[in-house]
Amino acid sequence: MMANMSASLITHGRIETTLAKAKALRPFIEKVITKAKQAAAKTEKKDAIHLRRLALSVVRDETAITKLFNETVKEFTNRNGGYTRIYKLGQQRQGDAAEMALIEFVKADDPGYKKSKGKRNAKGKKAKAAPASAPAAEASAPVAATPATTTPEAAS
Repeated sequence: MMANMSASLITHGRIETTLAKAKALRPFIEKVITKAKQAAAKTEKKDAIHLRRLALSVVRDETAITKLFNETVKEFTNRNGGYTRIYKLGQQRQGDAAEMALIEFVKADDPGYKKSKGKRNAKGKKAKAAPASAPAAEASAPVAATPATTTPEAAS
């Protein structure tokens, strides 16, 4: 199953499948792309052929491997991982209601997105942490009983 899907992804650049299959395909295809990148970096032809044969043993489609090793790998030379992207389509397949997704190769010039390194408030600025002594002061303060917490018998 993974061999056919990876061959289709290499050939077409993007495929529509279920979310579970897309998540399973991602590590499979990224390992094959890494082999192609390693083969492109090799100086000796025998090493590059070995990596091509390893990839061919997994994907089992010679035209897809040829396209990957000769054309597609050039897009990923400056990229360290993250060669694919999965979009949830928000629709379900008619027969079994499986969630559908689109998996595609990331373009060479796509910067992606930056993960934030801390919590931010509504204005986009980092929220300052409360002083360490504040929680201790609140815990030691006595709590006064409010009218809502008293029982009806005590009020009479």
